[in-house]
Amino acid sequence: MTKQAETRDRVLDLIEQLGVGESIPSERQLSANLGVSRLTVRAALDELVREGYLVRRRGSGTFVSEPKIAQELTLTSFTDDMRRRGMTPGSRTLDLKVVPAGARLGRLLHVSPSEAVVVAKRLRLADRETMAIETLHVRESLVPGLTAAELEEGSFYALLRDRYGVVVAGGIQTIEPTVTNEEESAALGVPLHSPAFLFERFSRNEAGEIVEFVQSTYRGDRYRIVTDLSGSVEMHRPQALVARGS
Repeated sequence: MTKQAETRDRVLDLIEQLGVGESIPSERQLSANLGVSRLTVRAALDELVREGYLVRRRGSGTFVSEPKIAQELTLTSFTDDMRRRGMTPGSRTLDLKVVPAGARLGRLLHVSPSEAVVVAKRLRLADRETMAIETLHVRESLVPGLTAAELEEGSFYALLRDRYGVVVAGGIQTIEPTVTNEEESAALGVPLHSPAFLFERFSRNEAGEIVEFVQSTYRGDRYRIVTDLSGSVEMHRPQALVARGS
């Protein structure tokens, strides 16, 4: 084990003894306590910050961050997922407009390029903390009269079911690592090019028709992906590309 890896593990032990929001000792103090150079301590802390265990606040120090949320790969709404975890979900509509689908959205939603599509950008919150920025695309004919305020009231899937009679029965979701751009960083309150997860989801109704296409950027310091592996195990060759929306 390298000095940096050993130092990281020893700082992790320290973190487990502290509460969320508590500060850790300074680099100088950690260097003296652990018997390693400040350069090694700094590298270990940098790694723990990237992994989401610590957060740096300029002028204040380094603090224990909130634990990451385990995101299971299931078809559920953000609102229901946060409530199930005992957290209070929230949503802030940043933009809502109706535009012609165009070639790309028309292909993704399986509609004519001239068909009207609602494009809504939302900031998703849990216990008032930013979690993700989401862009929703749905045919206007499915959600006539949809307002920005309605998107902030609760689950979009519940709204689809209760007001418009559209039931989401399944879909396809892809996930890939990314970093935040300027707009995402500003909305989420994280540094530019912070680690993040890009979720893309196509949801279908009971008839197999595409209901929505959603792109969501989740904070990498607050999320980790969890998959439940059960049943028989077969070996497959890894796939580098995943076909989307087809």
